[in-house]
Amino acid sequence: MSGCQYLQKLPILPLLAAALLLGLAPFTPEPHLLEKLRHLFSGNLHRGIDVFDLFLHATPVLLLLLRLGATIVCRSKNPPQN
Repeated sequence: MSGCQYLQKLPILPLLAAALLLGLAPFTPEPHLLEKLRHLFSGNLHRGIDVFDLFLHATPVLLLLLRLGATIVCRSKNPPQN
């Protein structure tokens, strides 16, 4: 089974819900994922808990992007037949 087939088995709606909820939580004063990314790009992401937190909040977003990308790539490799 190829990577496309594995990724296409992931349901989009639960991934979308997890990406929105974990990616944007807490909603105020600033989404946690954006805060951690800013720390990463400025070089201030040193503690293990901060790296874990970035991984926790970013994983659903990355999985959703991979799932959507797999849909596009696999569809272009195997066009629908009539």
